[in-house]
Amino acid sequence: MSSAISDLRNEYTLSGLDTTDVAPDPIAQFRQWFDAALAAGVPEPNAMHVSTVTAEGRPDGRIVLLKDVSNEGFVFFTNYESRKGRELTQHPFAALTFFYPELERQIRIEGKVEKVSSEESDAYFSSRPRGSQIGAWVSPQSDVIDSRDVLENRQRELEAQFADQPVPRPAHWGGFRVMPDVIEFWQGRPSRLHDRIQYTYEQGNWRIERLAP
Repeated sequence: MSSAISDLRNEYTLSGLDTTDVAPDPIAQFRQWFDAALAAGVPEPNAMHVSTVTAEGRPDGRIVLLKDVSNEGFVFFTNYESRKGRELTQHPFAALTFFYPELERQIRIEGKVEKVSSEESDAYFSSRPRGSQIGAWVSPQSDVIDSRDVLENRQRELEAQFADQPVPRPAHWGGFRVMPDVIEFWQGRPSRLHDRIQYTYEQGNWRIERLAP
């Protein structure tokens, strides 16, 4: 291994975390840490790594933007016919990871996945910039294409088609909601003895435990 990589390390010293420090509800705790990331100027604090499983059982991951969080779960939007859309439809479970290096924090979420309602997808789609709305029609996401010209030509066609009218939401585009049953909050600590507090949902209640680093 290259020494330039193997020698990289950072000592985490900003804060600590104990079971007595966290909110009884993990969604409330998530909001506290998300708001702290906003206040600290973390770039795109809603950027999260979404992990899915392929038909062959292989892990698959990418960065997606969180667009809503409530007691029902964590919502993001995508093309349902994309690779991740197909994987989530076939295997409706996902893992989410947020990393806030400025605060030496990480949040891990696991849970079952469902599509949000058409009304929710319509409401969010209507709030998007017009260019992004047309982009949802343009891209056959995850498919192989010959060149960028395919996208740009289709974009011009659709801009002409939808000229002077609202852009409707494509039926193949909408939201997924990850309904958590495990949420872990990780706070970096010195000597790699990090604090890890895990919430596990069982029989209508959240159990809070400390994990070894």
